[in-house]
This record gives sequence, C-alpha cells and structure tokens, in this order.
Amino acid sequence: MSDATVAEQPAGGPSQPAQTILPVSADPAPERRTTPVELLWDLVFVFAITQVTTLFMHRTGWERLGEALLVLALVWWAWSAFVWAANAQEEQSRTLRACLLAGTVLIFIVGLAVPNAFGRNSLLFAVAYALVRFLHLGVYVDASRRGNAGRSAILGFSVTVVIGMVLLILGALAHGWLRALLWLSAVAIDYAGPAWLTRERLRGLQQVAVAHFAERYGAFVIICLGESIVAVGVGIADGTRHLTAGLVIGGTLPLLTAVGMWWTYFDRTADRAQERLRVHEDPVLAAADAYSYMHLIIVAGIVIFAGGVKLVVHDSVSAPMPDGGRLAMCGGAALYLAGLAAFRLRILGEHSYGRLLVALALMVLFAVGGGLPAWAIGAGIAALVGALCVGEVLTAPSADGAAVTPASSGVEPAG
Repeated sequence: MSDATVAEQPAGGPSQPAQTILPVSADPAPERRTTPVELLWDLVFVFAITQVTTLFMHRTGWERLGEALLVLALVWWAWSAFVWAANAQEEQSRTLRACLLAGTVLIFIVGLAVPNAFGRNSLLFAVAYALVRFLHLGVYVDASRRGNAGRSAILGFSVTVVIGMVLLILGALAHGWLRALLWLSAVAIDYAGPAWLTRERLRGLQQVAVAHFAERYGAFVIICLGESIVAVGVGIADGTRHLTAGLVIGGTLPLLTAVGMWWTYFDRTADRAQERLRVHEDPVLAAADAYSYMHLIIVAGIVIFAGGVKLVVHDSVSAPMPDGGRLAMCGGAALYLAGLAAFRLRILGEHSYGRLLVALALMVLFAVGGGLPAWAIGAGIAALVGALCVGEVLTAPSADGAAVTPASSGVEPAG
C-alpha cells in the first residue's frame, strides 16, 4: 500500500447521483517528508508561540487569558493551513517555497505585534496575518492547477477565509468589546469553514501524504513543549538570582512534566495515529478533525502550562504559588490531557479514561493547593503526569498487540 491515502466517497445507495468527489490525479500521491524550508517556517512560529505566552505573563486575569487564547487560535490556524497546502504540493515546488519564505517574514511581523495585538499594533497584526492566510490560498490554487487539490473544496473554504480576514481587519479598526466581538467572529467563521460549512466538499480536497502530515503536527507539539522548557531555563538563569538547590529542584519539576507530556504523545499515540490514518476510510475528514481541530486543544494546554511556568519561576519556589500561575500550570496540563484523549478517540476510536482521570486530579490539585509552595504544586503535577506514563508503559504490550484496521466511528476499548 502506498503511504499516500486517497479520500473516497462512502458507498451510497443506488439512488445517489454519480459524482466525482476527488477531482485530482487518480494516481496515488508520492509520500514526502518535511523540507528544510518548512523547518525554517517552523522556527518563526517558535517566536510567535513565545510571544503568546508572554501576552498573559505580565498581567494575569481571565480577560488576558482569553486574548492569549484568541491569538493562539489564529497562529495555530495559519500554521495548520500551510501544513495542508504543503501536503498537496510537490516537495520541490517553487511556489510553495516562495510562499513559505514570504509567510515566514509575515509571521515574524505577527509575532512582533502579538504583545500589543489588542492595543496599538492591532492593525499591523491583522493585516500581516491576513496576508499569510491569502498566501495559503495561493499555494492551494497552484496545487489545484497541478491536479493535486480539488477546486470545489478550495472554493468552499476560500469564501470563509476571505470573510474571516475582512472581519479581522475591521476588528483592528474598532475598539473595546466591538474589536473582541469581530475577532471572535472572524475566528469562528474561519474555523467553521472546513469543519461544518463546507465539510462534504472537504472530502474531495486532496490526497493525504500521511507520514508528512503526521510528522508536521508532531513537530508543532515539540515546538510548544520546547517553549515550556525555555520558560524554565530563562526564568531560572536570568543572571540576577543565585542558583540554589531549591531553585534547581523547583525548575526541574516543570521540565519533568514537559517530558511526561512528550511521552504521552510520542511513545505510542503518534505512531499509532499515523498508521490508522493511512488505512482510514475517510482520511481527509479524520485528519481535519483529529489534527487541525483537536490538536488545538493539545497545543493550547501546553502553551498555557508554559505561561504558568513563566509566572512561577520568576518568584520564590518556596512561596505559595499565585492563583494565576497555579491555574495555568494545573489547568494547562489538564487541558493537554483532555485534548489528547479527544484526539485518540477520533483517530484511534479509543477511550482514554486514565488521561481524563489525571486531568481531573490536576484540577483538584489546583482547587486545594492554594497554600502550598510552588515546588509542591510542581511536584504534584509531575507526579500525576509521571504516574500516567508509568501506567502506559505497563499496558503497552496489550495495546501494541492490537492490529491497525480501517476505522471511522467504531470504538475500541482502551488498552
């Protein structure tokens, strides 16, 4: 079987009209790997993610957290959109390379504007971001011209992209609650395009080069985990504090949590998800749901956790942790596990009761840990995530023995 998976129309009754759902080349698309220009593109997103975490670091509160999550949703959608477009392109496409390089400059500008995206840099942020999204459509138009993507599907979500970007720019010109409302509407419409408004057309979008696709999303998870590690290192080694044993221990605990997050994603789930997508009967919709949408929850959890780490490491690790930092660390880790559980359910058809139980325990830790020192909260989070990893190791033989079969809606018991 080829590594590239072809989207097909589910078998229907004889009364259904004949139609071509995938108006692209009938030959299986050759598998491809991540190119150097895509890795360069990833690097500028490291900066953008760092800016998102700093957005709510200096002024905590629900309003600032909401702003950070809104910006994160936009940044994530731009990156994810280019993964899909690049997946439909030839590996050495000059159009893809030119658009990625231009997009790299624009996303850097977006990152520069993030700290004041809801203030004096709102228009710069919106215009630069809209140009990135239009570049993405240009890559898809070129892929369609080459017979690698379906024009009907592209036309469908292009309408929602244009509407969303117009609302984004109009919001940048507005102020206060009107700006927030217009930007929320822009995100909602842009996200709803592929998910609901043009979902049936999406089946005919393209062939999915599975290894490249899964590799790209795994890379973004690593980018976000790297931000949490950088947050620990920069916060401790800022040159103004003595490196005591307590500080080293307090900083190592969030690192262990990040390692545990990496383990829960890459030890078994990532490879199994890739193999399941390769044989899935509806690969485009499965990939859209599991990777484009549910990975946003995973990424948001890691980024919120990293923001909490930044808040904590700048204070004494022996003092009680501020409510904002405690919520970000406990809630971020819990959100990550909930997103991972949703991802596994959609792509593998498996319930993840252990992950959800640990997520619940993390929120209990937040609720009862108000008077505990920061190192104790960090130890509790690391212990819970570590226990989950140990549980996965103990159940690995039975889970790994399960065969990978085509799946769309069937649910298997958790291993």
